[in-house]
Amino acid sequence: MIRKYTISILVNNQPGVLQRVSGLFGRRGFNIESITVGESEEIGLSRMVIVTEGDDKTLEQISKQLYKLIDVIKVIDLSASPMVARELGLIKVSADPAARPEIIGIVETFRASIVDIGPNSLIVQVVGDSEKIDAMIELLRPYGIKELSRTGATAMVRGSIR
Repeated sequence: MIRKYTISILVNNQPGVLQRVSGLFGRRGFNIESITVGESEEIGLSRMVIVTEGDDKTLEQISKQLYKLIDVIKVIDLSASPMVARELGLIKVSADPAARPEIIGIVETFRASIVDIGPNSLIVQVVGDSEKIDAMIELLRPYGIKELSRTGATAMVRGSIR
């Protein structure tokens, strides 16, 4: 059964690690839906969070192949446990002064925020799961989205300490 997997990969913070990990996915024909990378709680290590699709066999193959890379320390399937996942979206929307009250109403409903106001546009920041970002984009689309930037998901397992 094909489903989404969220994988956390702890790696040495070295040049070329991101390229080797993403190259592994490409060579094996696995698609990366989103990828985020940043420092981890341990000095010298970074955490990659990758969202991909496949079945259980695909996940097992990905994990085995990742462990073959010298800079990979740990691979965790976050989607196997209850997790918290968030994404950040910045949306620049056309907003003449007459349309702004309607847009502000949408922003408030989503508990988002306006982070920049221009003469004819607003930049909206929204944080949440992918579905929330998608819903906000769809509601703002009729006003005219000028630019859109999304981070991709970052995630952690709820509660337990690993």
